[in-house]
Amino acid sequence: MQEYLKSTDIIDWKHPLVLEQALKLSNNLDNPIEIAKCCFEWVRDEIYHSYDFQMNPVTLKASEVLENKTGFCYAKSHLLAAFLRANRIPSGLCYQRLSVYKNGPPFCLHGLNAVFLPRIGWYRIDARGNREGIYAQFDPPAEQLAFTVKLKGEADLPEIWPEPLSIIVNTLSKYKKHEDVLSNLPDISLIL
Repeated sequence: MQEYLKSTDIIDWKHPLVLEQALKLSNNLDNPIEIAKCCFEWVRDEIYHSYDFQMNPVTLKASEVLENKTGFCYAKSHLLAAFLRANRIPSGLCYQRLSVYKNGPPFCLHGLNAVFLPRIGWYRIDARGNREGIYAQFDPPAEQLAFTVKLKGEADLPEIWPEPLSIIVNTLSKYKKHEDVLSNLPDISLIL
């Protein structure tokens, strides 16, 4: 579990602003499930999704997301992982492969989290941000993610990663404007 608690270059929970906010969110709470829910809802509701709000800059590190109050799903998952890890709750990164236009190719990756909860185990949560047609919630053990896999070519990738995939890091590092990320959303091929 130690790799899911580490502070890293991207999930930089030891950054003073990230640590301060993480501890603020867990203030007066001692139950890991309550802390995880509080962190999840804060990131979901207080950090603006770059696409929904047409916001720049493109962020990658948890500290950048917090400072700029915006990020794509991937970056928001980095901040949520940082908050959870700062509170000694194991957290990793998960991905779904989804249709960009909801009708087949092209596809892209969507970033979310898994958190290890007592008596439940690994539980996936999606702090992407709610809007019309998207209603992600924290209600363990039931998952209520932003998106469900429906089409051929879409998939819930089963891995729980301690660090973001390199294709995600490369995309968020390469582009400075949300429009450019939208035109170059990361994707991977499925092995069938």
